[in-house]
Amino acid sequence: QVQLVESGGGLVQAGGSLRLSCAASGRTFSSYGMGWFRQAPGKEREFVAAINRSGGSTSYADSMKGRFTISRDNAKNTVYLQIDNLKPEDTAVYYCAAGLRGGLGSYERWYAYWGQGTQVTVSS
Repeated sequence: QVQLVESGGGLVQAGGSLRLSCAASGRTFSSYGMGWFRQAPGKEREFVAAINRSGGSTSYADSMKGRFTISRDNAKNTVYLQIDNLKPEDTAVYYCAAGLRGGLGSYERWYAYWGQGTQVTVSS
C-alpha cells in the first residue's frame, strides 16, 4: 500500500508560479512510475505529466508542454510539479498518482494509488 499526500497548492495570480509536491509513504517509491493529473470544475480529470521510476524520462500532455515540469527525488520519496506562468484555466484540483510499473503512463487506469489532491486557484 502506498499513501500519497499532495501539498503546495493555493491561490495565485495569473503569471505566477507554483511547485506542487507529492510525498509518498513506503520504501518502494523508486520502483513506481509517477504521474500528475488535474480536474477542473465541471470537467473530467485529465493527464498532466508523468515521470518514470528513475526520473530519467518524462512525458507531458500536449497542452501542458512548456509551462509544466515534473521531477522526482527518490531519496525524499517525493515527486514535484512545477507550474510556471499560471493561467486562470489552470485552476483545478491537482492529483498525484503512483503506478506499479516503473514506466510512463498517461491513462488513469495505469495508476494504482492516488492522493487526495491539492487545490490550485489562479486569479486573473
